[in-house]
Amino acid sequence: MRFILASASPARLAVLRAAGIEPDVIVSEVDEDVVMAQLSDPTPAETVTALAAAKAHAVTAELDADADAVVVGCDSMLSIGDALVGKPHTPEVARKRWADMAGGTGELLTGHAVLRVSGGTVTSEASGTRTTTVRFAEPAQHELDAYIATGEPLQVAGAFTLDALGGWFVEGIDGDPSSVVGISLPLTRNLLGEVGVSVVDLWHS
Repeated sequence: MRFILASASPARLAVLRAAGIEPDVIVSEVDEDVVMAQLSDPTPAETVTALAAAKAHAVTAELDADADAVVVGCDSMLSIGDALVGKPHTPEVARKRWADMAGGTGELLTGHAVLRVSGGTVTSEASGTRTTTVRFAEPAQHELDAYIATGEPLQVAGAFTLDALGGWFVEGIDGDPSSVVGISLPLTRNLLGEVGVSVVDLWHS
């Protein structure tokens, strides 16, 4: 059985590899704006879960007719104040995000969708969201300038990482660290169980 990660995130891939799984990576071409436009007044959890499911289903549609696999899709966003935000993409937006986050807290939500595929057909599906509170430091101006100049915060949810350069500016978290990195190991294990797959059978030797 193949374990397919429907994500281009190197951080998610690293988490899975460190936890004993060597996934095949297939990146979906889902337009996130289109998916979100189809949702009617969603909660933050419903938003990230819908995006994760859309990515997993898009990748599943590309598999061979005889595919035997589990497909895992994820999506992370940061809830800060009353706003749900994803990747900033530009230095200006990243700087604004950090102005809002510094010295405060935010909730990092990661939606997960797990599809069991047998004979190229989805036979079962499970989804869920893990929410973790992040306590942010107050980086000095020259520190924030240097961090944004690396480009790292432009391509990650909430404009920060926990497991790379951004970790210097996180005071702590309340919850699941793997979820903040991008894929919750305990939630993924539970969702795999719901579709009839034991995570220990996926470990590589």
